[in-house]
Amino acid sequence: MKTILIAALTADGFIGRDASHLADWTGSADKKLFTRVTKELGIMVMGARTFATIGRALPGRRTIVYTKHPDTITAEGVETTSEPPATLLARLTDEGAHGVAICGGAQIYNLFMQAGLIDELYLTIVPVLFGRGVPLFSAELESSLELLATERLDEAAILLHYRVRPMLQ
Repeated sequence: MKTILIAALTADGFIGRDASHLADWTGSADKKLFTRVTKELGIMVMGARTFATIGRALPGRRTIVYTKHPDTITAEGVETTSEPPATLLARLTDEGAHGVAICGGAQIYNLFMQAGLIDELYLTIVPVLFGRGVPLFSAELESSLELLATERLDEAAILLHYRVRPMLQ
């Protein structure tokens, strides 16, 4: 099963001003990419704070939300979990899933990257500067990436598509 991390970043590397910041700054091209990739994969995994910025299950995709308080997520069609990432992915594979999009936020990105479970990254770089905010990763990582493709999404945003390479011991 393919596991893809998908994120939009400012040109200075932030995924938001703070944990509750809506992704209203990313632009329509990024939103179209997000919709296409998450529908192709079929499953979206995100943290509770990221889900709170959406507030509902998105059509055509299974939505799984990481939370320590499942009773606070009441949106119809949304599943909750607190499973370790490897356990979740193994369960989804057993259920016949072919792909999963890891959709944020920073804690969830860290969790899956540190576990070595991300196969590819789709990073949209948006020509916006925050100066400070929530970085894509805030935990210690040791990963190497192989650039698979770059794509101009519109007149300003670009997509960087990477494969995560195993680190040589």
